[in-house]
Amino acid sequence: MGSSTLARLLLVLLLTASLAPAWAVPLQVSVTGLSGEYEENVLALLAIYQERNDDSLTVGRIESLHRRASEQIKEALAPFGLYRVEIDAQLTPPATKGAPWVATYRIDPGPPIRIATVDYELTGAGAEDPDLPKTFPLKVGEVLNHEAYEKAKGDLRYALAQGGYLDYRLGQHQVLIDPDAYVAIVDVAVDTGPRYYYGEVRFKQDLLDERFLQRYVPFEAGDIYDPDQLLRLQGRLLGSEYFERVEIEPLRGAGPDPQTVPIEVVARRNKANKYRIGLGFATDVGARMSLEWQRRYIGRFGHKFSTEISLAQQLQQLSAEYKIPVGDPMRDFISIQPAFESYDTATGSGELVQIQAAYSSVTDRGWRRTIGLDFRHEDYELDEGDSDTVFELTPNISWAKTVSDDPIYTKRGYRVRATALGSLEGVVSPTSYLSALAQVKWIRAFAERYRVIARSDLGITLADSLDDLAASRRFFAGGDSSIRGWGLDALGPTDPQTDKTVGGRYLAVGSLELERQIKGPWSAALFTDFGNAFDPDRDYDQKWQQSVGLGLHWKSPIGQVRADVAFALTKDNDDGGLPPARLHITIGPDL
Repeated sequence: MGSSTLARLLLVLLLTASLAPAWAVPLQVSVTGLSGEYEENVLALLAIYQERNDDSLTVGRIESLHRRASEQIKEALAPFGLYRVEIDAQLTPPATKGAPWVATYRIDPGPPIRIATVDYELTGAGAEDPDLPKTFPLKVGEVLNHEAYEKAKGDLRYALAQGGYLDYRLGQHQVLIDPDAYVAIVDVAVDTGPRYYYGEVRFKQDLLDERFLQRYVPFEAGDIYDPDQLLRLQGRLLGSEYFERVEIEPLRGAGPDPQTVPIEVVARRNKANKYRIGLGFATDVGARMSLEWQRRYIGRFGHKFSTEISLAQQLQQLSAEYKIPVGDPMRDFISIQPAFESYDTATGSGELVQIQAAYSSVTDRGWRRTIGLDFRHEDYELDEGDSDTVFELTPNISWAKTVSDDPIYTKRGYRVRATALGSLEGVVSPTSYLSALAQVKWIRAFAERYRVIARSDLGITLADSLDDLAASRRFFAGGDSSIRGWGLDALGPTDPQTDKTVGGRYLAVGSLELERQIKGPWSAALFTDFGNAFDPDRDYDQKWQQSVGLGLHWKSPIGQVRADVAFALTKDNDDGGLPPARLHITIGPDL
């Protein structure tokens, strides 16, 4: 390396070293006299405070920021009606070498300005509309708050748009400040213009019958024009899965009169078929694989078909559903559901073939109500003396409702389901009975990291005897979603001769769980489960059972992955020591 090059390099290093202190001037900023939202807004808008720790801060930059600080403080306090702000601003250079610059702002916000006059004028076709505000929400004597003023204008604009006044105009909208009298004058003048109404809705698509699509329209020709209803129409059509793209265009000027607006809907059909492959695991049934095929549309009236096969170590299922939309196609449908099931668990084994026809609708209060008729053939064996082949025709009705902020990982929500079913002896069925089951799950988050999860299952069967009742119509307890610490359907009245669980006519199960987030998606849980299935009419062993346990949960995109260890407190333990333990692994959403 030449001597001249080396000299230039040394010069650059010396200059860099000499400039380095100027690149990192320390600064302290003190703001006093304010609290709450006043202080928060000032600190958010005060540039010298925001840049106080900037690595490139220079003396020149500090002085420039200080000169602008008083104006920024006044701007930050003006939205709260503070227009007589007094500021004592001081910028003190370092007292000693290495000490920081100190910027001090002592603020007296003064009294807030109050509203002396509110001038509000509403003209046009909506002047007498009872749904439009006849007075402006801000009141004389109130403290002027610019955020409240802007919100009031936004609410007014929204009310005008919802009321069909598409050409409304805010001719005058201002707040005038009288500095001498220290009062504010609010002046708002609105010309609503004419009112518009919906015309006919025209569909441009090549998939479904026009009459069927009209059932998705949430308004009628002649209704007041409300833009929110167009968004709702678009959401309903996309939610049906018939279409992958939906565009809605109001055709102003194309109606029979200037105030009638026809609507044109352009929709592009979705792919006809949808496939899904699933892999999972649950302690109750073991490893599981599922294959599902959905046909999104059949024919011109929106019929749908789906079928699924689920294969697990202890349970194999094949099901299908043909769905016919009726009434409101988003909520109401008729379904025909054939199904086959084969199971082989520690409790029993069997095969079930059934077909169900049902009508399902949503009530005004959000309950899903399903009325159905179920024909089934079941071949089962619970123990050596309790096996049979049963044909059954069962009317049934159910109500279900789920409310949650997030069904995958719920912080606030619940799920309720109630079912009643029965049969008459001689009408295909071998015995008469009436059965009811209520299931509730409730979740509530608190203290930021905690959740309480409670659930309960209560059931009753009215019958002379359970001997002629199929295994699937009896109540059992135990398993991942029942009483942990025992296997699937392991609890219930037990035959003293065979020690096999044969099921009961009553069910009472409860669970209480406390979960705490540990870090990121991980959480830990403590829980207790309790209850059993009972049949007081049988001289079988039956008692209240309880378990306690702890779990480690991981929040995944498809729901919680739960690994729970449950200790069966009431289970016989000949070895002494800790109660028998059982691991339960489940995957899925909370509700």
